[in-house]
Amino acid sequence: MSSPVYSSVALLRAIAAGSLLTMLSAQAANWPSWRGGDDGTSIVQEEGVPIRWSAAENVKWRIDLPDRGNSTPVIWGEKIFLTQAIEAEKRRTLMCLSKRDGKLLWEQGVVYDQAEKTHQSNPYCAASPVTDGKRVVVTHGSAGVFCYDLNGKELWRRDLGPQAHEWGNASSPVLNGDLVHLYHGPGKGSFLVALDKQTGKEVWRYQEPTLDHSDRVDGFKGKKDGIVGTFSTPILIKVDGREELVMSFPKYVRAFDPKTGKELWRCDGLNPLVYTSLIYGDGVLVAMGGYFGNSLAVKPGGDGDVTETHRLWHNIRDKGGIGTGVIKDGHIYYHNSSSLFVCMDLKTGKVLWEERAQGVGAKASTWASMMLVGDQIYMPNQSGDVVILKASPEFKLVAVNTVGEYSNSSLAISEGEIFFRTWKGLWCISPRKQTASLR
Repeated sequence: MSSPVYSSVALLRAIAAGSLLTMLSAQAANWPSWRGGDDGTSIVQEEGVPIRWSAAENVKWRIDLPDRGNSTPVIWGEKIFLTQAIEAEKRRTLMCLSKRDGKLLWEQGVVYDQAEKTHQSNPYCAASPVTDGKRVVVTHGSAGVFCYDLNGKELWRRDLGPQAHEWGNASSPVLNGDLVHLYHGPGKGSFLVALDKQTGKEVWRYQEPTLDHSDRVDGFKGKKDGIVGTFSTPILIKVDGREELVMSFPKYVRAFDPKTGKELWRCDGLNPLVYTSLIYGDGVLVAMGGYFGNSLAVKPGGDGDVTETHRLWHNIRDKGGIGTGVIKDGHIYYHNSSSLFVCMDLKTGKVLWEERAQGVGAKASTWASMMLVGDQIYMPNQSGDVVILKASPEFKLVAVNTVGEYSNSSLAISEGEIFFRTWKGLWCISPRKQTASLR
């Protein structure tokens, strides 16, 4: 017979184990920000994610969206949050949908009728939301930054001024403790800012320096005096107990103290045009310029200009793409400007293979970012295909699946289900029993 003390200890251990499992399960159910978390790695800690589907197979539901868009959904519990522009009405909105069936729960937004430039394939509201389970923060570019509770009540709004860039904007907000970090760019006068997440009050601002770009090509087909700006979203990393907010700017990778905005270090070597966010893995940051831009790897944790001391390698006029890649077991994987999948050695920057994995549709190009599920890479393209590869130093194609609708969006994962935004609709891909689609 067990003693009362032993029984109590066993009970406490069982309760603790159950609480841990519940906490881990809740975390797995959430996709709180673009690329899935504050670390910005897009690494999925889930099992049972589908590897085969079509427009008719393994579709739990699909809903029509009111207009085109490039942002990625974020998920908390049973709610999906998605930014959406309604171009004809000049509205910029945040939609809250049911994860169970895609039903619209609420919608909040603002009318913004001032002229604002953007790329023809980059509709307004390209930035994804971010949530901590109590509030949702979204940037609508020139229309401002907005914070809502999970029931749609507006908590605050912040006007950061107009943004003017010929290709628009796309950098998403990042939550970190009591702060919201946001890059308000890439137009003239761009800056990285920290806002109090409770009030929207500005805590610190880093004004992006005006740089001389005359000595380098801009990374867009090798032209000088061409497109300048970054579409990167900052990421948070920890190095030797120090937290760093790091981001790819024109020409430089820069790291900041996320609480104060003090610049910690910078590394030279990029071009004036940057599409992708930083990739972080195995203690190394990888940055890539735009088409025909430069790429580099740098060890974080330095002080001041670390170009000579911490930069591991530097490739000139690389073929970086628009979407952000992933790092797995000492290798970098990304999709380049020639619509090729690429594997590079993380230590040297040497290309190990370049392969074309043609999807079902005609458009193999992509603006989306990769997602790593175990040892498999999921990569959407503009035809609505998702190519799945093994993360391996040898090219191995696993599957190609398609929904047949144009898309520039990355994927989101929650409880083993894939959420895929196209210009026409939002799809829930699941091996579970189908429910009725809402159209």
